[in-house]
Amino acid sequence: MKKKLLVIEDESAVAKQLRWGLNKEYNVSIACDVTEAERCLKADSFPVATLDLGLPPFPDNPSQGLSLLERMHEISPNTRVIVITGNDDHETAMKAVRLGAADFCSKPIDLKLLKVILERTFKLQELEEANRQLRHKVLEGDNLCGILGMSEPMKRVFEAIRIAADTDFPVLITGSTGTGKEMAAKAIHNLSKRSNKPLVIINCGAIPESLMESELFGHEKGAFTGATSTLIGRLEQADGGTVFLDEVGELPLAMQVKLLRFLQESTIERLGGRKTIKLDVRVLAATNKDLEKAVEKGEFRKDLYYRLNVLNISLPDLKDRHEDVILLAHRFLADEAKKLKRARIGFSSDALSALSSHNWPGNVRELQNRIRRRHCHSKKQYSNGPRPWSCP
Repeated sequence: MKKKLLVIEDESAVAKQLRWGLNKEYNVSIACDVTEAERCLKADSFPVATLDLGLPPFPDNPSQGLSLLERMHEISPNTRVIVITGNDDHETAMKAVRLGAADFCSKPIDLKLLKVILERTFKLQELEEANRQLRHKVLEGDNLCGILGMSEPMKRVFEAIRIAADTDFPVLITGSTGTGKEMAAKAIHNLSKRSNKPLVIINCGAIPESLMESELFGHEKGAFTGATSTLIGRLEQADGGTVFLDEVGELPLAMQVKLLRFLQESTIERLGGRKTIKLDVRVLAATNKDLEKAVEKGEFRKDLYYRLNVLNISLPDLKDRHEDVILLAHRFLADEAKKLKRARIGFSSDALSALSSHNWPGNVRELQNRIRRRHCHSKKQYSNGPRPWSCP
């Protein structure tokens, strides 16, 4: 759908030229005087408007246009304005910029130049709109257990999390590294009926294979050399609550068999013990691997895969949720400023453009780390106070 553009121009020939020249890229509306411009701005939402400063009843001076520009924050505060000025009227153009104009273009209008200015101004307006939505979400608390997102892919994730939280079935959370799989698991637990019970997080890729059985299932005193006391395993610690198996694709095949038995029977035996212990544990698992391919290669048990994948939540890459980049960047910057007890700082226009255009192969984690690194670097350069942020 074409973006809306309001052209405020009293010369009908110029107005027709602009409508004809810009109609392919924009949905152009025309207003020929201040009264009609105010009516259009109040009746509809225009991200950007062009404003000829010489308007009736005084078309030969800029008073009417400057007066309208000065009142734009009341009439349509989110509309960015490009003023149209005389070729030699640089002082008036600078005054318009001081009153809030985003840019200016001189007459006679160079359509190619105006298109460049319009493209840049629409981009700036989109970034500012994302910032406004961020502030609204923060004020309203419109997030899911700390997970932020306003894109369609994230709306689907939020719905899937709510559905999963209302059940007690196992959930397999998939997604690339850095997409927030652990946060999704925490959200499921916090929204579930088990929220007042433990959430035990187990990183299956970080536990040595020789210690894994003891870590998960526990051991009895004397079970092996060095077992000087009984150890309660991580699964038993989660009794009544939830266990989150992160990087579940890294589990050795021998441990996959033992985990499958636990999922089937809800019982464990500590290493070196003979007592069967009944547990009530909800299992969430996450992986950045393609487990279906791992099953085909014999690296992951098919029966365990189906046991874990009762419900599936797939987290999108950050490049596939473009609308969320600025939202997340503002949140991370605000968090870092708060931690370091710094006054509010913001992003420059160049930084916002760079954030939006980067592909973010490391996803949300890369964005957060980049914000942290640049924020710490900027602390060396600036004293406390609002500062524009440079490109990442």
